[in-house]
Amino acid sequence: MADMQTIHAAFAARIDAVLNALEMEGVLPADTPRANVTVEPPRDPSHGDLATNAAMVLAKQAKTNPRALAEKIVEHLQREPDIDAAEIAGPGFINLRLSPDAWRRELLAIAAQGDDYGRSALGDGRTVNVEYVSANPTGPMHMGHCRGAVVGDALCGLLEWAGYRVVREYYVNDAGGQVDVLARSAHLRYREALGDDIGAIPEGLYPGDYLKPVGERLAQEFGPAYKDAAESEWLGLFRERSVAAMMEMIRADLALLGIHHDLFSSEAELQAAKKPEAAEAWLREKGLVYDGVLEAPKGKAPPEDWEPVELPLFRSTEFGDDQDRPIKKSNGAWTYFGADLAYHFQKAEKADALIDIWGADHAGTVKRIRAAVAALTKGAGRDVPFDVKLVQMVKLLRDGEPVKMSKRSGTFVTLAEVVEEVGKDVVRFTMLTRKPDAQMEFDFAKVVEASKDNPVFYLQYASARIHSTLRKAGVTPSDEHLDRLGDEELALVREAAQFPRVVEAAAKAREPHRIAFFLGDLAAAFHSFWNTGNDDPAKRIIQEGDAELTAARLFLAAQVGQVIRNGLAILGVEAVEEM
Repeated sequence: MADMQTIHAAFAARIDAVLNALEMEGVLPADTPRANVTVEPPRDPSHGDLATNAAMVLAKQAKTNPRALAEKIVEHLQREPDIDAAEIAGPGFINLRLSPDAWRRELLAIAAQGDDYGRSALGDGRTVNVEYVSANPTGPMHMGHCRGAVVGDALCGLLEWAGYRVVREYYVNDAGGQVDVLARSAHLRYREALGDDIGAIPEGLYPGDYLKPVGERLAQEFGPAYKDAAESEWLGLFRERSVAAMMEMIRADLALLGIHHDLFSSEAELQAAKKPEAAEAWLREKGLVYDGVLEAPKGKAPPEDWEPVELPLFRSTEFGDDQDRPIKKSNGAWTYFGADLAYHFQKAEKADALIDIWGADHAGTVKRIRAAVAALTKGAGRDVPFDVKLVQMVKLLRDGEPVKMSKRSGTFVTLAEVVEEVGKDVVRFTMLTRKPDAQMEFDFAKVVEASKDNPVFYLQYASARIHSTLRKAGVTPSDEHLDRLGDEELALVREAAQFPRVVEAAAKAREPHRIAFFLGDLAAAFHSFWNTGNDDPAKRIIQEGDAELTAARLFLAAQVGQVIRNGLAILGVEAVEEM
């Protein structure tokens, strides 16, 4: 039973079988490509349950017009006992109306597959590396990091559900000037822990109190050894210890959201292993890096301190950029772009596809890093797709009023504070209620509001309502009399049955928010079904004196609850049983 085919997969297979038959009949040429053939619900539900574009996309190969080919396809489909009607629409689309029994069997499929309903073999075990968060190790996680963290983690859950092997990676930016600033800030707190009056935190250092425990740990470990020592004696050591302490804090913050990475890659270690040099050599060999002089800044006179300096440049103009980009600075240090090249080259050695989750402020670098990664991987004889998903910032509100935060002053709102106030599941689901590239407002009051306007509450209420009904019914759910389910009940089945198809479409598009949107629609459909019982007692799930109908409707409710639970599992959210 657990291997029962879901309804959309089953009918996609039936369309495929019809096309096989048409090849055997000579209507279609042998081995006609079918990659663009779709079987999905029509946009207008009144047109039927499923629609296929098969005739539209294959007519050219069949050397006929789409409607003529559609007639041949419909001729075969009309022989299928589970298809009540197959109709040609417009230039050649085919709309299908399925029998009620087909939808009743989908309920059995949900029950049989249980926690696995909606899982897919789409990924076929291929490895996808997803790099997300990668916040500088200079302080605790704040809400500016939160959205990308949730989107990245939900994407990982989605890809795993769709049959991919996923590596969750965090890139530790521990080689830049910001970690030197961190070390100096920690040294100040170290002196404070030893009894020095440090006064106001100097401009340019990190002022947050989160560094006080770091200073105390350093004082315990080293005593006064470095209190008055020259910076050269302690900078490297304090940098190492401070980064380790910050990463410990960041891991703890992420754990509050249920986020755990498989791999933490160090930029400093990457550079120590000469990986950027290897990437540069490779690109030079392919003619994609050369030594040249950047043009002066456009639109104004060059600054007084600007000098034309020869630098190694990546030919990013060949990939649509407005100018070639340096991979090294004039002092010989690697640019962010140069380091990123090497990092992605390293990742691509062990993955079949790469995905990065970036803040929207990095939009300008997407094209060139994609181009560089393509050049590196194809040059190595591998084609490793690389996708970047951009995530907009979150505006924090409380009852409509902005919540001010400033990392500079140390008064920013931390992720831990938000999770403590509203809960992990609320934060995670809310972050997925809008497309990542759309602006988002997170209102502390709205996200915990018990209202249908709050998508988190509305969905969890549907789950709790189902469990409450199952508990108090006094009747065991049963599939023995599913023939008692009518059109309104089957409409709810149609909604729930979209789940496997939505999972695959979301995985292909790398868009976990589609799961959240689907769950919102399913919750709305269930509440609508429930509310019909308020107006008409005959429509209520529990029917006094009719155990058969009650058991069938309870079975339906249980399967809707199962789909909600599976969808939330993908997103890393727990389905509640009571509220």
